[in-house]
Amino acid sequence: MKRTILCLSATALACASVFAQNAAVTTAAQKAIETSPDVAAKLNALRASMDEVDVASGALRPKIDLSADVGRNNDTISGRIGADTQSLNRSGVALTATQLLWDGFISSSEVGRARHSKLARYFEFADATEQAALEAGRATFDVQRFRTLVALAEQNYVQHKYVHDQIQSRVKAGVARGVDLDQAAARLALAESNLVTEKANLHDVTERYRRIVGDMPPAGSLSGQAVRTLPASQSAALESTAINSPVVSAAIENLRAVKEQASARKGAYQPRIEARLRAGAGHNFDGVENQKRDILGQIVLNWNLFNGGADDARQRQTANLINQAHDLRDKACRDTRQTTAIAYNDVGKLGEQLAYLERNVAAIEKARDAYRQQFDISQRSLLDLLNAENEVYTARRSLAMAAADLEVARLRTLASMGSLVSGLGLSRDDARKQAMGNEEWNAGEDAAGRCPLNPTTLNTTSREDLDARARAMVQPSVPAAVPPAPTPPKAADAPATIAEQRLRDWAAAWMSKDIERYYTFYSPKFGPMKANKDKWMSERKRLVTKPGEITVQLDDIQAKTVSPTRAETTFKQTYRSSNYNDVMVKTLTWELSGKDWLIVRETNR
Repeated sequence: MKRTILCLSATALACASVFAQNAAVTTAAQKAIETSPDVAAKLNALRASMDEVDVASGALRPKIDLSADVGRNNDTISGRIGADTQSLNRSGVALTATQLLWDGFISSSEVGRARHSKLARYFEFADATEQAALEAGRATFDVQRFRTLVALAEQNYVQHKYVHDQIQSRVKAGVARGVDLDQAAARLALAESNLVTEKANLHDVTERYRRIVGDMPPAGSLSGQAVRTLPASQSAALESTAINSPVVSAAIENLRAVKEQASARKGAYQPRIEARLRAGAGHNFDGVENQKRDILGQIVLNWNLFNGGADDARQRQTANLINQAHDLRDKACRDTRQTTAIAYNDVGKLGEQLAYLERNVAAIEKARDAYRQQFDISQRSLLDLLNAENEVYTARRSLAMAAADLEVARLRTLASMGSLVSGLGLSRDDARKQAMGNEEWNAGEDAAGRCPLNPTTLNTTSREDLDARARAMVQPSVPAAVPPAPTPPKAADAPATIAEQRLRDWAAAWMSKDIERYYTFYSPKFGPMKANKDKWMSERKRLVTKPGEITVQLDDIQAKTVSPTRAETTFKQTYRSSNYNDVMVKTLTWELSGKDWLIVRETNR
């Protein structure tokens, strides 16, 4: 089956660098096509349609039948007397040749329908190979994507571990506050959680790769551009899709098959004429006494004059089927056009975005290094340094995601155009030759009529206009005789900042399963909204101290100062344990009690 499904010739393999720089994608695509059950099913459907053509063609060829009989004729006519009464034994063998002369083009139309159905099955097979290659390429880049993300998460953990240990040594030396160590521990726990998540994602995409390709991904690097060439413009990509997409071509061939079926229906109003030649021999052959042989040649005409209105109903049925086939063809064209347009636009967008992300990573890393040096000489707070580390990790992660998305977008573009398999240096020539021979295929007059191929143009503000608006916001500075003193931070903002820090310490206590410390974050005034406090404490103890690893991830934190002694923190809480996951938006209300900020109210949705 491998030789029939896909031919990867020695020439194509030797010239693979012309088509593909990433051999891992080419190898994965070939294995996926060779082992895909969907591709195999489409190939078997193609083979069955080839046999269907031979079945339909058989109606135009002579038919030869051999018949034999033996028996006795009993004459039971009571009116006969004497010698006129006849009963005889008979036997014989006959050979009959029948040739169709005319049936109103029913048989020839059936042959045409079968041939178009065969081509439709071929294009469906071609689309299956394109999709198998696309999924193999996507799986390859997903594996590489999450390998990179695991490496980044490991590096992020090392950086946070270094900061944590540095703060720990300072606390022991009495030159740093204990709250700084709690904050560093919370960030370290978050880094550990991110590492666990990325490893789980890598496991999932590796299993997906094995399902699609049938083998483990290579141990080395899978990065690199899979395909080099794409159409020069979106218009060219859309035109190529309309011409070469196997999805559209299959829909066109299905339309042509239905048209041939409609032509066959018209033959029901025509006579059927056959030529028959029969020769036979035997004893009392055909029940004629003493006849030993007989040769018969005849032209037989059969013309149905009334069929209960079924023929008229079939005509109406096929007319509706033709309309349906037109609609499905146009839908296929519109769907593939949308897929190509989005994928091609993603290639351009992600290519442009990568340049900005690379600049972002370089700038963030430079700022992080400066923050670390300033932190060492007490010119930056611990929160500044930890935030910088998280920004570096987030920026690097975004860059890795965009790089993988760009390569997948290239594959999506070629797959929607029906050119991915050839773009990877592979070939379907064997199957194409079996289905079409040496004929060239084109849509002709059956091309989609309700499928606009012009690219979409959006009227958005240009970058130059945005830059001009930014320059207009800059007001000329007026020199002052005495430079103004720096404005100290507003005291009203302090409660919100402290509350956010306390929130992170609260999450760290939860993840470390320190239930006693966890309870200290709640004020004696605190009372749960839907249960008594004893029941609430029992339930929280179960959640905080349950066996196995626990992660509490805080996102979208919004801290707000309500009054000098009251603040609110609203955030998205993602709770994960070995047997339970939960995501909710929670609001904690904090109140200053002595020297500590404690939780007095907790709501979630």
